[in-house]
Amino acid sequence: MIDEYLSKCADNNNYTIYTSFCKARRIMLNSYSPVCSISGGADSDIVLDIMHKVDEDGRIKYFWIDTGLEYSATKEHLDYLEQKYGISIERVKPDKPIPTCVKEYGVPFLSKFVSEQMMRLQKHGFQWEDEPLEVLLQKYPNCKVALQWWCCERYSDKDGFQKISRFSIERNRWLKEFIMANPPDFPISNKCCEYAKKIPAKRMVKDNDADLDITGIRKAEGGIRSAVYKTCFSECKSKGCDTYRPVFWYTDKDKHDYEQMFDVTHSRCYTEYGLRRTGCVGCPFSKHINEELAVIEEHEPNLYKAAVHIFGKSYEYTAKYRAFVKEMKAKDKEEKKRDKLSANGADTGGDPVSADRSTVPA
Repeated sequence: MIDEYLSKCADNNNYTIYTSFCKARRIMLNSYSPVCSISGGADSDIVLDIMHKVDEDGRIKYFWIDTGLEYSATKEHLDYLEQKYGISIERVKPDKPIPTCVKEYGVPFLSKFVSEQMMRLQKHGFQWEDEPLEVLLQKYPNCKVALQWWCCERYSDKDGFQKISRFSIERNRWLKEFIMANPPDFPISNKCCEYAKKIPAKRMVKDNDADLDITGIRKAEGGIRSAVYKTCFSECKSKGCDTYRPVFWYTDKDKHDYEQMFDVTHSRCYTEYGLRRTGCVGCPFSKHINEELAVIEEHEPNLYKAAVHIFGKSYEYTAKYRAFVKEMKAKDKEEKKRDKLSANGADTGGDPVSADRSTVPA
């Protein structure tokens, strides 16, 4: 059968998909106890289709983690996938569901990385001060990494040029200025990702004595997760389990090609609701959270109420930050306009209006 799939890839001139099948088959030949995380999302659907096609002996153990905040459409889709492929997808409970994590540790804000750094600073009683790194390290000596983020610490590249880390606070424009002007009066944390997803996934690897962990991370997604990895396969002798990312090199076009070639059907979250992504319902990390909330309110109103109750403070703070950025952009644009007019006036030795008039024929 694999030759048939490869032939179809060749006929469609898609080398990325062709290569992913070859790689997946080779990796499966060397694995005795693989596990595969299923999310119910679009990337996950393609991962499942690839791995099921190359898993001739049915060795892969599939699992789905119920974070405590999931779409009904996703749960329905899991049933569909089990029937389509003739497999069993184990439903795994989190160590702590999302509502519990938010209550105990705080709400997520903007991104996992930003939330982690703000959580560290809050833990040390940081007052959101605009001081040099050396000064702040004296006040908060056990918070170096987060302080480096806050102070936009630079590093030297191979040519000796000073650069700002891609995960510096400056990567989120005017975030530092916003926080100083609007210090959060509530705890911020990224712990819901850890307890509702990461730890349960690690437990599945351990409980199944897995030698291969299969996930749906794509480099084209961007963000800190994809940036951590450089290839689709990672060896890890220390934990005794390698990690394989079958769609790591897939572009959006590759995804579309795969869906067309192999008749992959996604959940109603995509086909009916019109969502761009799934995952945790109403996650504040989404760049399109307002659009998602409108969709959730229309199609799953009870989940919408739950999401607003759990993440409400983050939604409000994010909206305030977005408004702040919009205001700063307008001010920045106006300042550049004034500077340009001033520069034009200086070039002509006076009033730019007079300079314009001088060009008009008598």
